[in-house]
Amino acid sequence: MISIKNLSKSYKLDNGEEIPALKNINLEVEEGEILGIIGTSGSGKTSLLRILRGVEKFDEGEFTLSRYTIKPDSSQFYFNQIKKETAIHLQRSFGIWPETVLDNVLRKLYGAKYGDEASCNLEEAHDQFDKEAMELLELVGLDHKADHLASVLSGGEKQRLIMARQLAKKPKVMLLDEPATMACPKTKQEILDAVKKINEELNITIILVSHLPEIHKFLADRVILLEDGEIVKDGPVDEIVDEFLKDIDEPVDITIESTDEAIIKATDIDKRFYLLKGKNVLHMKDVNLDVKRGNVLSLVGPSGAGKTILLRMLGGLDYPDDGDVLFKLVNNKDGEEEVRWVNIKDASLDRMEIRRNIGFMHQEFALNYYATVQSQLAVKLGYKRWDMVEEAKERAKELGLPDILLDALYQLTDLPEREAKARLEQIGLDPSILDELFPKFPETLIKEEVKDLFEALDLPLDILGRKSYELSGGQKVRAMLALVLVSKPKILLLDEPFGDLDPKTLRIVANSLKRICKDYGTTVVMVSHNTDFIKELSNRAVFIDEGLLKDDSEDVEKLVDDFIGFCHADYLM
Repeated sequence: MISIKNLSKSYKLDNGEEIPALKNINLEVEEGEILGIIGTSGSGKTSLLRILRGVEKFDEGEFTLSRYTIKPDSSQFYFNQIKKETAIHLQRSFGIWPETVLDNVLRKLYGAKYGDEASCNLEEAHDQFDKEAMELLELVGLDHKADHLASVLSGGEKQRLIMARQLAKKPKVMLLDEPATMACPKTKQEILDAVKKINEELNITIILVSHLPEIHKFLADRVILLEDGEIVKDGPVDEIVDEFLKDIDEPVDITIESTDEAIIKATDIDKRFYLLKGKNVLHMKDVNLDVKRGNVLSLVGPSGAGKTILLRMLGGLDYPDDGDVLFKLVNNKDGEEEVRWVNIKDASLDRMEIRRNIGFMHQEFALNYYATVQSQLAVKLGYKRWDMVEEAKERAKELGLPDILLDALYQLTDLPEREAKARLEQIGLDPSILDELFPKFPETLIKEEVKDLFEALDLPLDILGRKSYELSGGQKVRAMLALVLVSKPKILLLDEPFGDLDPKTLRIVANSLKRICKDYGTTVVMVSHNTDFIKELSNRAVFIDEGLLKDDSEDVEKLVDDFIGFCHADYLM
């Protein structure tokens, strides 16, 4: 079905340097087989998939897929034929029409026959393809949602709709690149069940790229292990997974203890979300939650339950319709400790002080590609270091900016860059105002400033002068953590920033976070779908479903196991 011979591929950097991605790959895939590909980030998994899809050229060797043999000098015609024989499913791809589920599949069936789904006459398509479209929806478990708008589907349902649309092209090979890696266990199970059914009922050959061993164990017939662009082992699933994990770091023996001191109080939170037509899609209500100093608190629940929204409300990035989020602020005044509770909804300089002590790591958090690690740390310290914030207050006075506006601008420093720029543009301000108010910390002082932090993160100081593409996968993630932790925040909020990490890198992150919590007394609230990561790191967990807090327990293992059962996540059993 697929035969790969002596295939090699390199990428050229702007400076002329060549980075090998694949080295002399030789591989045979049988018709109807599910072949798994496992390996750490940067091992060449996605490059191989893109070559087999016909969208990536290669340097040496050849591959045969179905009746076509492709070589480096093959004409574009043959690459186009390969695209017709294959379908690819990407983890974060949501290319769907704002129409019903059935209409989305009808359009793809029409396009497969007539070449352009955009010009599809839906009435005509219903007459021609209705039965076939419903059969595809039944195959992926969406026939009961045929008349629903695609925009209101859950993440897992959208993923399965994309699969149905891909199947409408009648591919011989389906290429899956990290299917459902970022999804909750319930969504993952739905997607994996659909993949298995597609393989069994249509005999479609599937090549599955994932760094999650449990997905390969549930789906794959055979697995290959890629390291540095080479196939180092090919064989039974369990054997290859064991080989992949053989050199994973041991968990550091650190137990994080929490206290009884509440430092955040969320009281009577009520928040509603609506579609354009006024339909209520999520109602968070009666949310009461205290975060205690020393908590490593995980928010657990299915996709769409309200976890990220609750985290953003705790961080003051979104506000409840009703209810309050209060932070404990302790000041020393005339030698005496003064305690105040600050409402994160109310603009004030006190709220700036609260935000200065919060580190927020978003799901799409990433290093700047072109700036050095040292430069990015200098920017972050300009936002968060105490003396730099005090200087910003003085600059704001000189510019005639009221405290309320300064506080509102300071909120933007915790948002992803794209979201921050959009908000500034909405109020007619140039993004450079943040640079003017919060200039970079001197780069010459960075090394001394981060020495202890880098030691806790097991990072060498010589990476300070490097850019993100010059770091290993594990170094990149820990450098991202360093950006959030460089100001030594008292509270760290993590919105699934590690969801797409392989188990080896994730263990490095878990060990680093344990050291940070122990050394700096950091309180952590995190959203994660990785059940092993939650069990290893957390000393408390809260289960959220449909906007409601259903359980709150320090017996994290039991709560997580109950959640797995709730999700019917057979792949984790």
